[in-house]
Amino acid sequence: MIAENGLITISASAGPAETASRLAAAIAARGLTLFVRIDHAAGAAAVGLALRPTELFVFGHAKGGTALMLANQTAGLDLPLKALIWQNADGVTQITYDDLRWLAGRHGLAGDVLKNVGALAAGLDALLQEVARPA
Repeated sequence: MIAENGLITISASAGPAETASRLAAAIAARGLTLFVRIDHAAGAAAVGLALRPTELFVFGHAKGGTALMLANQTAGLDLPLKALIWQNADGVTQITYDDLRWLAGRHGLAGDVLKNVGALAAGLDALLQEVARPA
């Protein structure tokens, strides 16, 4: 589902921990770099607050991202790619990520670079759909 703010949210078939493990494995299998994993729930717990499972993955590949930044360096604000694995109030694991086509509009990307955006978006969509599907 794509929201007006350019976010795509899909439901995952597994719980948050398994979904996070599957995403880490899928990132590695595709030769992408996992720059950081941020466990927001652990951070909340460290200060005495409760937060449902919420983990941010920051990942990408310099070749794809650089092409976008060569077209407009402000694209660097939204790169590398990010995916948030979180559990909603009903206990359903969700994966939320940026629609790269929406980000291209945000940064005024046009011309040939839009072909790159389309390919990157399709790859990101496929990766996260794979992670969300039953094993």
